[in-house]
Amino acid sequence: MPLTGTGEILAHAVRHGHGVGAFNVIQLEHAEAIVAGAEAAGTAVVLQISENAVRYHGGLGPVGAATVAVARAAAVPVAVHLDHATRVDLVEEAVRLGFGSVMFDASALPYAENVRATAEVAARCHAAGVAVEAELGEVGGKDGVHAPGARTDPGEAAAFVRATSVDALAVAVGTSHAMLTRDARPDLALIAELRAAVPVPLVLHGSSGVDDEHLAASVARGMTKINIATHLNKAFTGAVRAALGADAALVDTRVYLGAGRAAVAAEVTRLLGILTARPVSGPEGDRVTR
Repeated sequence: MPLTGTGEILAHAVRHGHGVGAFNVIQLEHAEAIVAGAEAAGTAVVLQISENAVRYHGGLGPVGAATVAVARAAAVPVAVHLDHATRVDLVEEAVRLGFGSVMFDASALPYAENVRATAEVAARCHAAGVAVEAELGEVGGKDGVHAPGARTDPGEAAAFVRATSVDALAVAVGTSHAMLTRDARPDLALIAELRAAVPVPLVLHGSSGVDDEHLAASVARGMTKINIATHLNKAFTGAVRAALGADAALVDTRVYLGAGRAAVAAEVTRLLGILTARPVSGPEGDRVTR
């Protein structure tokens, strides 16, 4: 199936009232597992590569090209997205590699500087047919720079989107990156206010810390793109630990990494079932099965 644009996947989800799972790729096994999980669920998915993962690999080229190749071979619509990029050169490289979207994160800057920098990136990406996500309100927990408890103001969010022409907006509603427990409670009333004020899809970062019930509620109130990374890393690592613990002589990386891959695929399928289920209230939803 041809590589799908992130904007197309998000627009379909908005029309039909469901969420989109956006899962982070660190190793090739992650990309393979996420696509396998999406194929089992029969729905679209977004593969994300963060600037931190790029730093780990020493560059975007190899991991980015491999992830695009996995996406192109999928039996369901798959988009590839650059997550939390703070460098314009990295954004430009992602565009050249065929990514469908980039998240340019200037949220640590003062508001006016965030607007200026984001608008410039959006203009350049749009000229290449690539969608742009930005962040306003600083979601907690990333590299220790984001303020815990921050909240995005709906009026400011609407003005930011108008000023920058971004295609999706990550907002602060009470979640935090890198949580190992699932006890974060998104501000559902604020999500509804933001949905009413902001004309582009909303993105929930730090979703690993949110349990199933509140993920579904967040989608029902207006969140569209749901970013999950740490939760899947826990599943992967747990399966690897179990495989190694069960056999002290095991040295074949294909065996224990394969166990991690299978665990992530199963969890992706389960999570996509929650995110794409028909909402309790709101527009009728269905799954992307194109």
